[in-house]
Amino acid sequence: MAECAKRSFLAAMLLGCTWDSLGQQAPVVPAAAPPGPQTSETGAPQAAPPSAPAAGPPSAQRTDKVSIGGANTNSNRQSRGTSTDRLFYVLPNFLTLEDAGEVPPLTTEEKFKVVTQSSFDWVKYFWFGALAGIGQAENSPAGYGQGAAGYGKRYGAAFGDGTIEDYMTSAVFPSLLHQDPRYFQLGKGSFWHRTKYAVSRIAVVRSDSGHSQFNFSEIVGAGASASISTFSYYPKRDRTASNVMNVWGEQLGIDTFVTVLREFWPDIRRKLHSSPSSQGESPSGQASSIR
Repeated sequence: MAECAKRSFLAAMLLGCTWDSLGQQAPVVPAAAPPGPQTSETGAPQAAPPSAPAAGPPSAQRTDKVSIGGANTNSNRQSRGTSTDRLFYVLPNFLTLEDAGEVPPLTTEEKFKVVTQSSFDWVKYFWFGALAGIGQAENSPAGYGQGAAGYGKRYGAAFGDGTIEDYMTSAVFPSLLHQDPRYFQLGKGSFWHRTKYAVSRIAVVRSDSGHSQFNFSEIVGAGASASISTFSYYPKRDRTASNVMNVWGEQLGIDTFVTVLREFWPDIRRKLHSSPSSQGESPSGQASSIR
């Protein structure tokens, strides 16, 4: 049971993302005014040269690129409300929006696409390998045994636990119930106010139409994930209804903690970005020297 909790915790850490994009807009250059009528040597007016085509509307002058985490990304991705930022710069966290405002709902295709990108990100293979190693060292679950075969079973179980829960809570049920799997960061208020808001998101979710609803995608999706994993590939001795309930409760508790982390991760990131410069400058604003 302890190993199941660890796998669920670390897999849940891979959910979500940080919205940190800056739109870039190309300057609109006004078209040069056509020259006035000119006269010939005889004094007769000459026809003015054809004027240049008028500049298009400002919307046509926008670039197709925005900067997200230092990388160029199509601006359509910004408008759809997904991100390429990573939790602690490593773990994919693509469903957390920072200062998002009003954004269009994700389509079913987009929900599955972003979950697939997160679930099969390159770092996940190393992550689940580490989880399998911990389970191997603790011989948990004991039914998997030891040796290469035992490690392979634990690797598959860790991968399955994280991937199934990601799909159930962020793609399958949100698509069926028309609920938005993204986390909309509050980003203002006191620490306790923001913590309370983050904790409440386990039970409250935004619908695709923008209304608050009970979060069936999280509650029911986590239960479905626990049931599928328990009765599919867990050792026979662990395939019980009580184990399903235990795993379900662990996943909800862990997801609650992760949601709070997602709320404050942008603050942590900004703090990490500002610390090197603040340490390298003297009060006068000039770089200090260390002798």
